[in-house]
Amino acid sequence: MPKSTLTVAYFSMEIGLKSAIPTYAGGLGILTADLMQSCADMGVPAVCVTGCWKHGYLKQTLNPDGSQRYEEIAWDPSAYLKPLPQRVTVTIEGQTVTVGAWQLDLQGEKGTVPVIFLDTSLPENPAEVHRITHRLYGGDLSQRIRQEIVLGIGGVRMLRALGYDDIGTYHMNEGHAAFLTLELLREREWRDQDVRRSCAFTTHTPIEAGHDVFPYDLAWKIAGDNLPWHIRKLAGNDALSMTRLAMNMSRFTCGVSRIHAEVSRRMFPGVKIDAITNGVHHLTWSSPEMRSLFDAKSKGWRTDPSILLSTCRNYEDDELWQAHQAAKMRLIAEVNQRTGLGFDSEVLTIASARRVVSYKQPELLYDNLERLADVCRGRVQIVHSGNAHPSDAFAQGVIQRMVERSHALRDKVKIAYLENYNPDLAKLLVQGADVWLNTPMRLHEASGTSGMKACLNGVLNFSTLDGWWIEGYGYDPESGWRIGPLVQATSLDSTRVVDAEDIYTQLQYEVIPEYYFEGRTRWIRRMKRAIGLIGYFNTHRCIKEYLEKAWIS
Repeated sequence: MPKSTLTVAYFSMEIGLKSAIPTYAGGLGILTADLMQSCADMGVPAVCVTGCWKHGYLKQTLNPDGSQRYEEIAWDPSAYLKPLPQRVTVTIEGQTVTVGAWQLDLQGEKGTVPVIFLDTSLPENPAEVHRITHRLYGGDLSQRIRQEIVLGIGGVRMLRALGYDDIGTYHMNEGHAAFLTLELLREREWRDQDVRRSCAFTTHTPIEAGHDVFPYDLAWKIAGDNLPWHIRKLAGNDALSMTRLAMNMSRFTCGVSRIHAEVSRRMFPGVKIDAITNGVHHLTWSSPEMRSLFDAKSKGWRTDPSILLSTCRNYEDDELWQAHQAAKMRLIAEVNQRTGLGFDSEVLTIASARRVVSYKQPELLYDNLERLADVCRGRVQIVHSGNAHPSDAFAQGVIQRMVERSHALRDKVKIAYLENYNPDLAKLLVQGADVWLNTPMRLHEASGTSGMKACLNGVLNFSTLDGWWIEGYGYDPESGWRIGPLVQATSLDSTRVVDAEDIYTQLQYEVIPEYYFEGRTRWIRRMKRAIGLIGYFNTHRCIKEYLEKAWIS
């Protein structure tokens, strides 16, 4: 039975709705969930298509020496999702593969967004086909192509089977979904322009290695006749680039911050790339105490978070501080329960949590241990969290060294590394820390949203100028601190040295003194301004921009 007209079908390889549904690997999935929740709140007719990954996010356990163990999280889709009777087929390596689906209805203030989880773990498929939707981003290039055929081609066919025939825009959240354009080509008699007018694309990757590129001999072997005769014209002459395919078949392409769009235009000369800077879903990431405060002093913020910008300075200092301290005490209790380190809710608490990768420079804070100890002694406590891929020796080494440093500096600076970073722990951290530390190499952070979640809760950013923070700091330099000079980076080596020294200097002469200033009046003033930033950096604003620029009927 035909469904009503949709403004957008949003395709994303991952979605992070909750810790118990581990169909995400990181920020891409969390952002997808926030955007879809805003669609539901705003009543935007939308559907989301993703994968029912049996093994997505991993459970991390830290050993006393800092080494780690990773276990797959066992979960039962039937406990959270509704099975759908519809079946579609796709052809992979000349074999017919059956694709089923599960559904979760994301409820919002004004509507509902169905999230469709595609699944190949079906009785009618052989065992090797079941593995296509077992592990998110798992396996080799061949398996990645199989997964992306299921997402793109299988996803469009599943929408048709569910009755979704009238869709204004097919939005590809990263290049993983770009094969959907090939199915639309087949439906529209191979007319490129007829497909292009219906598609939009968001790129999230500012470095070449992050884009999916497949050798054509392998692509032909796996995808076969799914690839049109002119695929080299669409996806690159030398290799099949999913990003180029998505860009060439979309009427609108954007990056996820202004600086990211600029970097992407350099990476793909001649391609028109706009910018829609990411945001966060304000109701998902605000603490209960902050929500109560906003309900009282920023009336209407639930449906219109831009109100936070005009009302953030109306909060009484005491009520804002009490709301913050309630969240902080929950975080401190969790740290102490896990580590026994004796963290104190009256001590300046710096948090840094993210996926451990080299471009995020997770060890920048520890370039000079003697200086760090001298600056922070007794006045600062630090909380880290973040998972490493089990095969990433660099990332696992970073975590082990951080744990070793926490032992070495125990009598001078309390440092905790909390295992098993997930959305539940992320909420404790962004709601309960005093400072959110972020140290990516410049021009390597597409956007970043954890710092926005921190701002929403009055937590102050202390970050290098990259991704969204270039814009956030530009809007209001009193809402946090920048690391390093205002000038744009030219040399990564030189900026690392400058940035590391700047961390210690600003901690010593600005951050720590302001926190302990009498009555914390200066600090609370900054907290109000940080909250004001979320009047702009929210996913309701993102959806409005997508509606204006990308999801045009």
